[in-house]
Amino acid sequence: MAEDIVIYELKRMDIRGATVIDGFPSVGLVSSIVANYLINTMKLTQIGIMDSVFFPTVSLVREGIPQNPVRIYAGEKVGDGPDSSDQLVVFISEFQPPPNLVKPIASAILDWAQDQKCKMLVSPEGLVIDKESVEIEDGQEEEMGVYGVGSTQWMRNELAKSGVNEFTEGVITGVAGVLLNEGRRRDFNVSTVLAEAHPDYPDARAAAQVMEMINKFLLHIDLDVSPLYQEAERIESQLKTIHKQAQDGKSPAQHQPSMYG
Repeated sequence: MAEDIVIYELKRMDIRGATVIDGFPSVGLVSSIVANYLINTMKLTQIGIMDSVFFPTVSLVREGIPQNPVRIYAGEKVGDGPDSSDQLVVFISEFQPPPNLVKPIASAILDWAQDQKCKMLVSPEGLVIDKESVEIEDGQEEEMGVYGVGSTQWMRNELAKSGVNEFTEGVITGVAGVLLNEGRRRDFNVSTVLAEAHPDYPDARAAAQVMEMINKFLLHIDLDVSPLYQEAERIESQLKTIHKQAQDGKSPAQHQPSMYG
């Protein structure tokens, strides 16, 4: 099935040495939120699409322009020297791949990244929270950890130098998990940066935590992530309202939280 997934180039750009960001939906939509934020904030340009006969038969229309379900964006390298920003390439999608497509999609991304001579691949990801102490309705905020795992020793060393806590035990599923396994098999630098996230709604706070680490790890610039925290507060406020209305027996249907971006 891997041969049925094709990447089409819409604009030629030299991305040798670039860092690829995986933006397929994850727990709490962390990867989708991070990908959207990078595309909008860094003003990245669409350079290609990923397509397959197995993808949803939809067109996403944005500002009057039809868009493919899986899109590829890139930016120019910024600065020079050891503190320069990494050139970014972002894969983004609004659809959750079914199990039979996860491995072909991950393989296609890595094949393309290696063909383009990209330096590494980073997957933002959410960790499922299974602690009642951080439920939104109790009004208590707990410091959320950010963790990382790398497919190569070099990648693990780079994460450690950036102050990312090592993710030592657990399961990473979906595209991110397959990318890690394939990265190890191919000896290609892949990392997953994870933050504890609520699985039942878009967790902009977790995305902001991951974004801060990616900023420190890759961009080395003063990237303002405050809009993500503001969005998190808005979503959390809506959820508290829904919870209160549910307790009071009122219908919360008109107050569903929406995804950032």
